Amino acid sequence: MKPVNPKYLGENGIHRVPLWRIGGFACNNLATNMYMFLMMYVSYYLVGLVGVVVVIATSFSTMMRIWDGVTDPFVGLLVDKTNGKFGKNRPFMVIGNLILAVTSWILFNCTHLIGETVLIPTEVDGVTYMVQDPNAPASLLRFIFFIVISAIYYIGYTCQCVVTKSAQSCLTNDPKQRPLFAIFDSVFVIFGYIGVGSILIPSLGRKYGGFYNAELFKDLWVVVAIVSAILTVIAVISIAPKDRAEFFGISKKTQKIGLKEYWDTLKNNRAVQMLVVSASTDKLATSTRTSSVTLVLYGVVTMGGVVGNELVNGSFAVLSLLGAVFAAVAIGIFATRLGQRKAMLIGSWGGIILNALLGLLWLFGDATSMLTTNDKGEMVFVWSLFAIIHCVLTLINSAFQGISGNIVIPMTADCADYEVYRTGKYVPGMIGTLFSFVDKLISSAAPMIAGLVFAAIGYSKVLPSAESAYSTSLHYAAVFLMYGMVILGLICNVIALKFYPLTKEKMEEIQAEIAEIKAKAMSEE
Repeated sequence: MKPVNPKYLGENGIHRVPLWRIGGFACNNLATNMYMFLMMYVSYYLVGLVGVVVVIATSFSTMMRIWDGVTDPFVGLLVDKTNGKFGKNRPFMVIGNLILAVTSWILFNCTHLIGETVLIPTEVDGVTYMVQDPNAPASLLRFIFFIVISAIYYIGYTCQCVVTKSAQSCLTNDPKQRPLFAIFDSVFVIFGYIGVGSILIPSLGRKYGGFYNAELFKDLWVVVAIVSAILTVIAVISIAPKDRAEFFGISKKTQKIGLKEYWDTLKNNRAVQMLVVSASTDKLATSTRTSSVTLVLYGVVTMGGVVGNELVNGSFAVLSLLGAVFAAVAIGIFATRLGQRKAMLIGSWGGIILNALLGLLWLFGDATSMLTTNDKGEMVFVWSLFAIIHCVLTLINSAFQGISGNIVIPMTADCADYEVYRTGKYVPGMIGTLFSFVDKLISSAAPMIAGLVFAAIGYSKVLPSAESAYSTSLHYAAVFLMYGMVILGLICNVIALKFYPLTKEKMEEIQAEIAEIKAKAMSEE
C-alpha cells in the first residue's frame, strides 16, 4: 500500500487526510441509515402482512433497539481485537452490510409466505385495507420468524455502525479536520431522509395503493440495498489508506482486551462518561418528538385537522434540508476553530434559547393564522407573522442543535485518544460501542415518555391524532414534548460539559503524548 502523502502528515503526531476521504467515509453512516429508513416503516409490514396487533408492531423498533444496544459491546470488542491484512474497520463494514442486505431481504420477502394468509378488512382513516388476521395461526409463527431474523439483522447493523465511530481516530487526529466529518454526515443523512421519506415512500404508496402491500417492501428493499452497497464501497475506498496499524494502533502487536476493560473505561474515563450523559439525554429529548406530537401541533393546535397537518408540515419540509446546511456551516465555523467541546457548548446554549423562544411562540402565538380558507372554500397555508417567526427561529435552532447533535461522532474519537493517553490502550471499538450501548438504552424510552405525558391528560387508550379535539392540556403537553424536553436535554449537555476534560488545548497535549507512546512501542518491536 502506498504511504500517505507527506502533505497530510504534521508535527506532534498529527496526521491528516484529503477532504474527499472524510466525505467519502461519511457515506458509511448514510449506508446504515438507509436500512434505518427502511425499518421506520416496519410496523406497516407487521400489521398488514405478518398479522401483529398495532401496539406490538409500533413497539417493535423499541424492543429491537434494546437488543441492538446489548450487542454493541461484543461487536466493539471484536473490532478492537481485529488487526488483519484488510485492516481493523473495513471487514466490519463489508460483513455488516452483507448481513443487512441478506437478512432484510429475508424479512420482507419470506416472512409473509409462512403459513396460510387470512385477510380481514381493516379501516384506517376512512379507507378499508385487507390485512393479515392477527388471530390466524400463521401470524404467531410469522412474528417469531421475523424476530429471529431481526436479531441477526441488528448484529449486522451494529457491525457496520460501530465503524462510523471507531474509525474516526484513525481517519484523522487533526482537531481542525475531525469536525468536518459531522458536516458531511449531517447533509448526507438529511438528503437520504428526504429521498426515502419524502420522495420514494410516497411514490411507492401511491403506486401500490397504501403501505400494506408486499410488493411495496420488495421495491423499497431493492433501492435501499443497492444504494447502501454503493455507499459502503465508497466508504471502504475512502478509509483504506488510513485503516492500518500506523494510524489505528499503538504498535503492530495485537492488544489483549477483555470485557473488564469496559468497566474500567466507564468507571475512569471521564470524557466518555460526560459524553454519554450529554449525548444520551439529548437523544432522549429529541426522540420524544414522535409523529403524534407533530400531528398535535400542526394539526390540532392549528385547528386544521388532517388537512392542516399536511399543509403546515409540507410547507415546513424544506426547513429540514436548510437546517442541515446551516448546521454544517455552523460546525465549520465553531468546531474547527474553537475545538469540539466549545462547539457543543455553543450549540447547547443556542438550542436552549431557541427552543425556549419556539415554545413561547406556540404557547402564546396564534398558530391558527397559518391557515385560511380561499375563495373555493379550500383550506390553504399562508405565510402569516407566526409562520415567518416560526420559520426563522426553526432555521437558527437547527443550526445550533445540529452542532450539538452531529459533533458527537468525531468527539468519540477524542475519547478514544484520551483512553490511549490514560491507559496506553487503543480501544476505539470499545469507546464507540460503550457510548452507543448507553445511548440506545436511554433513548429507547422516548416513546414511553411521550405516551406517559399523553396518558396523564386523558389519552390512556389511544394516542392523539390530527383529528383530536383541541384542549389546553393537549396544547401544553405537545409543546412540552416538542420543545421543553429538548431544553432539559440541552441543559444536561451544559452540565456534563463542565466536567468534560478534552478541551482544544488538552487534545494537543494528548496527541503529542500519543506520538511518543507510539514511537516507544514501535522501537521495542
